[in-house]
Amino acid sequence: MPITEPPHTPPVLIDLGAIRDHYRDAENTRTLAALWTAATDIPVLLAEIGRLHSLLLLTRVRQADLTAAARAVIAAERDGENDPLWYIRDELATNGKLPPRWLSAPDLLIPADLFDSAEAER
Repeated sequence: MPITEPPHTPPVLIDLGAIRDHYRDAENTRTLAALWTAATDIPVLLAEIGRLHSLLLLTRVRQADLTAAARAVIAAERDGENDPLWYIRDELATNGKLPPRWLSAPDLLIPADLFDSAEAER
């Protein structure tokens, strides 16, 4: 089975193939021009690493917040609170991910990005 990227993987904003080619050319020819071209890729790579690291941190924070909200729901349900799902609704609303009230249960199972694109076509 081929390995595919998950549907919500952030795109790489640099041309990794070109950077690999620059590196291989510098490694094979060892000319000053090839070495210089490969060296100029370093700031680009560092910027991309920084961007992806920031996205990873943001994802970890959001996952931790959702986990905390889910645990709060369980605790609230065990304590007999009237609306234990409030914690999840609040967290989703904070991140702009709370679906509209008019969506039916089957519509909620459609991935949000597919639903958003269908709405845009209307």
